Amino acid sequence: MDIQGEYHIAASPTEVWQRLIDPDVLSACIPGCESMTRASEDAYDCAVMAKYGPVKAKFKTTLTLSNINAPVSYTLSGRGQGGAAGFGEGVADVMLEETSDGTALRYTARFNAGGRIAQVGSRLIVATTRKFADKFFAAFSSGFDVAADDATA
Repeated sequence: MDIQGEYHIAASPTEVWQRLIDPDVLSACIPGCESMTRASEDAYDCAVMAKYGPVKAKFKTTLTLSNINAPVSYTLSGRGQGGAAGFGEGVADVMLEETSDGTALRYTARFNAGGRIAQVGSRLIVATTRKFADKFFAAFSSGFDVAADDATA
């Protein structure tokens, strides 16, 4: 399942980048994030409470930053285990581009699920994942002057 979106932020790419790599900012912006600890320079262990339809579970997740091209782009990947609820895994490519009034932040994300989560249906998973991404970027962008373009599947 693929989703994508774009946000325009009234800040320089360097300022946006600094927030994108700050674990305190990330943990505050991830919906349902209960904890985040640094596992290595480019990886974080997280506990995230998530709900997909009737399936709600705490996912133990490792988030990894790769393909780092500061302050232009990176790839954020993770795989979460939710016990009996199943698993979710995803990869998001995040790109920053300087504009005349700040920064265009674009992302494309791919998500897969297995176990009970996958049984709720792909439409619900896509809608919930898109909502999750929009909540993350809305929280991330708070404090900046932001305009969000419509996210599309």
